[in-house]
Formats: sequence, structure tokens, C-alpha cells
Amino acid sequence: MTTDTALGETVLVEGGAAGTLRRTSTSHLGLRVPDVAAAAEFYSRILGLCPAGALADGGLRLGWGLGHHVLDLRPGAPAVDHIAFEVRDEGGLDALEKRLHEAGVPVTALDEDLLDDARPGTSGFAATDPDGVRVHFHGPVRRAGEHGADTGRRPVKYQHVTLASEDVVGKVAFYTDVCGFRLSDQLADGRFAWLRSDRDHHTLAIVASGSDTGLDHYSYDLSEWEDFKTWCDRLTEEAVDVVWGPGRHGPGNNLFVFFDDPAGHHIELSAEMEKFHDDRVAYTPRRWEPVSASVNLWGGQVPSWRKTSKGN
Repeated sequence: MTTDTALGETVLVEGGAAGTLRRTSTSHLGLRVPDVAAAAEFYSRILGLCPAGALADGGLRLGWGLGHHVLDLRPGAPAVDHIAFEVRDEGGLDALEKRLHEAGVPVTALDEDLLDDARPGTSGFAATDPDGVRVHFHGPVRRAGEHGADTGRRPVKYQHVTLASEDVVGKVAFYTDVCGFRLSDQLADGRFAWLRSDRDHHTLAIVASGSDTGLDHYSYDLSEWEDFKTWCDRLTEEAVDVVWGPGRHGPGNNLFVFFDDPAGHHIELSAEMEKFHDDRVAYTPRRWEPVSASVNLWGGQVPSWRKTSKGN
């Protein structure tokens, strides 16, 4: 990753292995929560996630009944425990492991119990990103529990994760130049970047933080705009406040609404994510003005925790 700084802009420029991951999606997410039982009840009641197994540290695994799990809830102060990606690119997992070794990033094998309902021959490994976030990469798993939902009552799938960092440039360099993600869009000042690893505009995003690193938010897919009214009404009925939205992002062009879990983790519901069918075309990442109207086209308001726009 190199940067070209001029006229107050920081232009992120990919290098190395950027673009080698094209069939890699989010897999599951590990969260630390102070009260595992309360968090599990919330995720069951609000998002339809069911217990899928106990974890050795007193945590709980949640899923949608069939196939790979969606969440690991582990006891502790609110934080991200790990993020995970399913690598379906042919030869992609071995090539990624080799690149991490060459970059001097230690890699450890994943325990088999982290790969529930994996396809035959599936393996995986874990690495640590520049901010110390543990990242799981593994081969194909079954996902029979997804895509068959009543999307007014349960999301379609877990779709992307956004991490906070004091060093957006360095973090983006790790995920693009070493891991193989592509840069889709950025804020012109370099304080927010959206990365893709499949057709979706982003499966991972990196946002600047003052002093915190870890989870900014994570997102589930809904099917269509009509679902948002149902969800906002449901959240109100369940005494869960909408903390941002409904709105539409500029980067990604997706509809969104945000709320928090009992531990304070920010959850996004999203729909109509922009798709990239760019196998045979050149694409120059767009640079959005670092103003609130870029991250919310429908009025420009931003949530209290977001500090990436002029005047915010």
C-alpha cells in the first residue's frame, strides 16, 4: 500500500496481492460480552439466532439452525474476539497462507470445532492483523441456514464487518497487499476505506478512530426496502432504540439502519449493496468527500460514535 497525499487528500494505492481474493465472504464473528446469557437471549429474540453449542470458556455459539454458525459469544469486556472469512477461491487458502508467511505474519491452525458443518477437506488458520485483531480464514462450509428467512423477522445473512483503527493506511495495506482484498471506495482524507473480496461492494471496512481499535460495527443483510419498516416497528416494540437511520450510504449505495446489542456493539441491517462484476474491467476506487452527506445520502446525520466527517 502506498499513499499519494496532495491538496489535503490521502489517496490509498493498492499493491502486492490486492485483488487475489474474489470469492471470499464473511463467515462468522466472535464477540466479547459481559453477560453471555443476556446477549444470547437478545440475539435469539431480535435476530432469530439459536444456540448451536457451548464453548469451553463459558461462551455460546449461535446460528440459524443449519450449517455454519454466525456468532461466538465469549465472556469478557465488550470487544471483538475475532473476525472470520470463508475463502472459496480455488487455491486461495494455500496462497493466502504463503503470503502471510512471506510477510512475517505468524499463522496457526484452526481447531476443528471452529469449522462446524465444513465441507469435506476444509481446513483453516488464524492470523493477527496490525491492530491485534485475530482473523480466521477457512475453506468452504455449508450455509443451509441462510437465505430461507422471513426477512421481516430474521436477516438473510451476516454480510460485513467494520473495524476501527488508529492507522487506516497500515491496516488497509495488510488486508489488500497481503491478504488480497480490493479497495472499493475511500473518504478523500484517508480516514475510511471500504474493501471487497467478492461481488459485494465491501465485506470489510476500516475507519479511523481516536484511540480505540477493534469493532466499529457489523452488518446483516435484509432482502429489500420493505423489510426496513417492519424492522423499525419490531425494534420499537422490543424497546430497542434505532441509533442511526434509516438511510442510504454513499459508498456501497446500501440502505441501512443501526441498533445496539446489550453490550453496546453496533449492529447494522443493510440491503441493496452495490455489486462489482469487475473481472474484466479496470476500476479506480472513488474518493468521497469527508462530509456527513457522503456516509448518509438522505440528510447527512451521523451517529454519535462516528468522528470521520468535517464538523463532526
